[in-house]
Amino acid sequence: MDFKQPLLLPQKFPLSTQPSPLLKLARLHAQPEIFYSIQGEGKSTGIPSIFVRTALCNLHCIWCDTDYTWNWIGTRFAHVNDANPDYKKFSKKDWIAECSVAEVAKSVAAFPCKNIILTGGEPMLQQPGLLALMAFLRTESSDYRFEVETNGTLSPSPEFDAAIDQYNVSPKLENSANPRKLREKPTALRFFARSPKANFKFVIAEKIDLEEVLSLIQTYHIAPEKVWLMPEGTTAKTLAQRRLWLVEICKIHGFRYSDRLHVQIWGAKKGV
Repeated sequence: MDFKQPLLLPQKFPLSTQPSPLLKLARLHAQPEIFYSIQGEGKSTGIPSIFVRTALCNLHCIWCDTDYTWNWIGTRFAHVNDANPDYKKFSKKDWIAECSVAEVAKSVAAFPCKNIILTGGEPMLQQPGLLALMAFLRTESSDYRFEVETNGTLSPSPEFDAAIDQYNVSPKLENSANPRKLREKPTALRFFARSPKANFKFVIAEKIDLEEVLSLIQTYHIAPEKVWLMPEGTTAKTLAQRRLWLVEICKIHGFRYSDRLHVQIWGAKKGV
């Protein structure tokens, strides 16, 4: 999407009364990362959706494929791409776009779709701004539906919870290289386990990861039908190797299987 092109704002969006919170969005190809595609993972796989990618994250997964939202110059976080001599950490100034709620709403409204996915980074670090965005868009159409993709470490405010239609919770495992005290927050996980709006997606790299998943499910009383297992990987070859045994695990435990449809279609390309 080219943000340099003028976009028509629906009449219900008053430019003169923009809400005050600023949203920190990821910047990709020198533009705020808002794009129209299909959901490639989890419960909503295949559904046409508009993605709004926020910057900033409170975790630092070693295999993260959106590390331009958190792996800043001067930090000591490790990443699998560190072995690549061409890989460099990212400048906050160059990779964060501060946008008004009205600007983001204007960009979202330009697409012929009402399913919005708030992703990141970790979107729930910016609940007030996203809450304002949801309210602003619903003044244009009550048909807007909002999903949020979260690592499950932050509980929503009552107002945010009321506005969200679906939580796509992806608790991080030991394979993410985040310390357990950072990646596992009991209060938040208990909230999501009880919420009828929440489903859980676990990223599986090796068969041993299943032990940790089963422990979390037991500890927080997560119903099997709310669980999706997804292979870790950014290439079709890696996904093909891991899905063979991961599907069998899902069959044994009554979990859902999630592929990474966007990787199958576009590879590791961003913003699609």
